[in-house]
Amino acid sequence: MKTIHISATILSLIFLSFSSRVEAQVGQPYIHDPSTLAECDGKYYTFGTGGGGLISEDGWSWHSGAERPGGGAAPDVLKIGDRYLVIYGATGGGLGGGHNGRILTMWNKTLDPKSPDFKYTEAIEVCSSDGMEDNDAIDPGLLLDPTTGRLWASYGTYFGTIRLIELDPATGERVKGNKEQDIAIDCEASDLIYRDGWYYLLGTHGTCCDGVNSTYNIVVGRARSVTGPYVDNVGREMLQGGGKMVIAAGDRVCGPGHFGRTIIDEGVEVMSCHYEADFDQGGRSVLGLRPLLWRNGWPVAGDRFRGGTFEIESERRGYALELAVDFVRMTQERQGWFNREQMQRPVTPVPNQTLQDVIGTWPKGDIPARIGDYMFRPHQRWTIAPVSEAGGYLGGPYFKITIEGTDRALAATSALEVTTVPAFTGADEQLWRIEQLIDGTFRIMPKTIPGQEGLNKHYVLYSAGDSTPTLALYDFSSDNSKWNFRNH
Repeated sequence: MKTIHISATILSLIFLSFSSRVEAQVGQPYIHDPSTLAECDGKYYTFGTGGGGLISEDGWSWHSGAERPGGGAAPDVLKIGDRYLVIYGATGGGLGGGHNGRILTMWNKTLDPKSPDFKYTEAIEVCSSDGMEDNDAIDPGLLLDPTTGRLWASYGTYFGTIRLIELDPATGERVKGNKEQDIAIDCEASDLIYRDGWYYLLGTHGTCCDGVNSTYNIVVGRARSVTGPYVDNVGREMLQGGGKMVIAAGDRVCGPGHFGRTIIDEGVEVMSCHYEADFDQGGRSVLGLRPLLWRNGWPVAGDRFRGGTFEIESERRGYALELAVDFVRMTQERQGWFNREQMQRPVTPVPNQTLQDVIGTWPKGDIPARIGDYMFRPHQRWTIAPVSEAGGYLGGPYFKITIEGTDRALAATSALEVTTVPAFTGADEQLWRIEQLIDGTFRIMPKTIPGQEGLNKHYVLYSAGDSTPTLALYDFSSDNSKWNFRNH
């Protein structure tokens, strides 16, 4: 439920397990009402209703093990300085105590239950509801305003309004004399984020807790002030029930709720949520991670890259990544006014050039890559597939990139260039991390670079010229760093 910046050093470690359904988180990602992801000592954490939570060593495979005392529902977590502030609803939501809700905060130096420093402070109540007023104190979300340093919490459900209070970022207590403000209705599990001069209020709309019958979805409004008014894309105030869709059901999962934003790098963001039901995992509530895009100033869920066979197209000029081989012409009878008799004959489709037509002309060893006009040719068609044993990063597995119909694989070199090797071996320099950027394009990064220690954190496939691919430092402001996948 809150923006965090994640260190690139943890984006891939040991891969624990893999599902053939690439778009699902793997391992045991079972959780309800997850907090925003938090990073601590090389691992990711998220907490859920009931007191427990999930841990991941690489951001792709998840397992239980996170600990949070107090039980209750819908926590959020935020790192402030060198400590972690946890906020949660102790009752409310129609649970024990009905709508008599209480929201509490507590601190910990670490999120690792095995650390000697792992110890939560005593919980402090910051707000409550009496079951009769037009609010239910549950489902809190945190925002540390990057422009002022002030700390805010939003909370509430369909049982009344969404409210905003201010907390002290040094103590986690409510600011003395602060009065709660109503900022929305007709949603719950709210969250606040800040971007480019706008405050965004994200709320979960629809019905929850009914498995495959849940209609949860996430909507958003924005304001120039943290206190609102929050207005959607057609001018409706969220206090009047407005909200622009961010993510709804699809892809055999339904009921997305409890938004969280994670910033990985400039232009690389991930949204977290839970799905009330994953049809392929028995209808269980699971953690969901999706690319977060920004379109015309509004957040929207992107689609996780799954692989397939594509033209890999440079955003720089629109040319295609290809093997540096001779262009083999296709035989065709001369067209148009040069051959008037032909115009009277029946139309016969021209078949595509096949791999068998040209592969005999290709060198047997390594073949460099280049960029050129896309012409539907075999040396321009790439099959991209997840590699189950290779591990993952936040939101995805590593992929291999091979020429369609062959085992010839794209690889990074020690000279910061790209080439293709005759056969994929699973070497780290042949594995690629593919992430959708906030503008909808993609960055493509080798897992490692030969001769350099550790995971590659900075270098991406880069269009150094209209015809020259290379590896260079990622730069979101440059189209040289960006690629598209076209299925022609």
